Amino acid sequence: MLSALVRRVRAHFDHRDQLAIVFEWCELRSADELFARLKQQGLRGVHEVKLTNNRRTMVSIASRTLRVQEGFLNAPSTVHQAIADFVMARRGAAKLSAQRQIVAHAATIELAPRGRRVERTHPDDAALATRIAEWHQKYNDEKFNSELSMIPIRVSRRMKSRLGHYTPKRTGVAPEIAISRGHFRCHGLEETLHTLLHEMVHQWQDERGLPVDHGTAFRRKARAVGALPTATRALK
Repeated sequence: MLSALVRRVRAHFDHRDQLAIVFEWCELRSADELFARLKQQGLRGVHEVKLTNNRRTMVSIASRTLRVQEGFLNAPSTVHQAIADFVMARRGAAKLSAQRQIVAHAATIELAPRGRRVERTHPDDAALATRIAEWHQKYNDEKFNSELSMIPIRVSRRMKSRLGHYTPKRTGVAPEIAISRGHFRCHGLEETLHTLLHEMVHQWQDERGLPVDHGTAFRRKARAVGALPTATRALK
């Protein structure tokens, strides 16, 4: 539902361009108001918008429900446009451009500390994390029919025995994919992307309520998307 202020102003404006100006400067206060703005910016096929306090997944859509991290409520209009564009674009440059704007704004959101300290991508590895995130989007479009959520991709300097890791949904922890920096340095981008695809199969399991394991469902999906069923290499 639009705020009382927007309803009053809307009564005096019938032209769409004038209404867009109202949306531009009015502070949003609820998921419904954000939904109204996103529809005005071209969002279609979504039944509702829900705000979350998820610490890592910024924007995701499932069953025609769009979930947006609450820090995006009063983001600039250009970021709201990027959210609408991201949902509506099937693939390609438009979707990638929208994703970059969303990720850039996510980096500005200050989240209250919670529990143990969470490792973050080292600034020197930020370009690599962005590059891997772009491949995540590409694989999602080409191999998973754009069904997976956009989640953070972290490059880890702590991971010494694992090549990659998917963090499944559970209380207090949001999904993410972590890739070992040592893996990239030892084995190069091609094998790093094999690991990414492996972890995306785990993401696929998790988002469908399946056990996150290396069982029959995992192996079947891994074969279907061309992922390696195992991801083990020695790190020097």
